[in-house]
Order: sequence, then structure tokens, then C-alpha cells
Amino acid sequence: MTAPNVSFEFFPPKSLEASFRLWDTVHTLAPLQPRFISVTYGAGGTTRTLTREAVGTLHGATGLNVAAHLTCVNASKAETLGIADEFHAAGVREIVALRGDAPKGSGGFAPHPEGFRDSCELIAALKERDQFTIRVGAYPEVHPEAADEAADVAYLKRKFDAGADEAITQFFFDADTFLRFRDRCAAAGIDKPIIPGIFPIENWQGARRFALSCGTSVPEWLDNAFTTAERDGRSELLAIAQATEMCSKLMEHGVEDLHFYTLNKPELTRDICHALGVTPKVELRDVA
Repeated sequence: MTAPNVSFEFFPPKSLEASFRLWDTVHTLAPLQPRFISVTYGAGGTTRTLTREAVGTLHGATGLNVAAHLTCVNASKAETLGIADEFHAAGVREIVALRGDAPKGSGGFAPHPEGFRDSCELIAALKERDQFTIRVGAYPEVHPEAADEAADVAYLKRKFDAGADEAITQFFFDADTFLRFRDRCAAAGIDKPIIPGIFPIENWQGARRFALSCGTSVPEWLDNAFTTAERDGRSELLAIAQATEMCSKLMEHGVEDLHFYTLNKPELTRDICHALGVTPKVELRDVA
């Protein structure tokens, strides 16, 4: 079985210590020659400036293909597209276009009076400029704000119709969850690439809480397995085995690309990639 193409997501650092951690993470994973690396926005656009700075630094210093997250939250159309212009001026040619999460405690997303109403409007505006490869989010399980599975698929199709090139899914814990979703998308006429999002489990209780908050189902067998593994001090081995087995099944069913949510912690992601046959190919270039 051919090794998959991989990509990695990072979040922008908020302190000097976090900056070193991000650099160490990128340095560890860069030799795996990812298709791209992406840098997130915080909820409510709270890390907008940090994202711009991290994207520019990573693109300039590493030579990696950097995809910048861009959201509609708390910004006018002019401000949002101005940020896209800054990314382009810095040499970035890929964007992950998202509606974005509202600030905590705000009661939900509300469009800026002069902003984009949703991700489809943002995608269409970016497509009109014809400067970027555009990736979008997809939800193999029902998004907390969606009516049902069909509504999720229909909205993803709207994103592709607006100009998106690829989609990256929310994470999941069962390969069949993604495969069923892929089948639903194909039945709806979606023929563009959908990349499964993989979440290496560093801390099960934290991962479990995060999953439940965003509508990702938690299999009972996995909950029981981590309870036992934590007691026996084998959580890391279980995490590697679970992700490797799930990714292997995806690959057996034709998946060629995997996107890893690293949480700026590279070791588990690196070990899973090695287990899947993704081995170091290049060294990160030296930075003066």
C-alpha cells in the first residue's frame, strides 16, 4: 500500500515559549514533506494578527507550502479581503476559508454589519480574485448547527459550487464515519477532494470533551480502551495504534491524503506517519 500524502495543522503561538514550541513542531514534521501546513484562527478572530505573523514567518523561513486560515468573524468584507491581500503579498497561495466560531459567550455567530454572511460568500469573493487554492471545512457527523446529515452535505456542495477546491473534515474516531460521509457526498454530486482530518489523542479526557463539544461521536469501545490504557500507562501506544489502524483502513478504501491536527505537539503525529510509511524525505532548510 502506497504511503499517503500528509498535511499538518498548527495554531499560532501566544508567547515566546509557544513560539519555540511551534518551531520545534514544524522542524520535527517538515522532513515528512507535507503537501501543506495550515495555521488556524482563534474563536472570534482573536488570533488574527498572530496568524498573519505566523503564516508569514513559516512561509519565509521554511519554504513549506503554508495555507492560512481566514474567517468571516468580527470583520468587514474589506478587512477580511485586506488580510487575504497581506497573505498573498507574503507569498501565500493557499487559504482555508471558514465562517469561524463566534467569541465565547456571544450567543452564536452573527455577521459583521459590513461583513460576509457565511463561508460561501467568502469563498466566492476569494475565487473571484483567482489568487489562491481554497480549502474549506466539512463535517462527517452532523454539525451542531445543522439540521441533519443531508443539510451538511448540501452546504458542503454550496461551498464547492462557490469555488472551493478541496475540503478538510472535522476529526472522527471511526473510519466508517468518513467513508459513509464520502459516499453521501458522491451521491450528491460532489466530485472534488475531501481530506479526512485526523486527531492524534494526546490526552483522552481532553480529546473526549472536545469531541463532545463539536458533535464528534465517542465510541464506547474507545472510551473503555483508554480507561484501561491510562490505568496501565499505555495511552501513547493505544493512541498510535488507534490512529494507525483507522488511517490504514481509510487508505485501503482509496484515501490518498490525510490531514493531522497536531495541537503543536509533533511526536504522536510523527510516529503515526512513520507507522503509515511516511518517512523523512527532506531536512528543514537552515535559517540564518
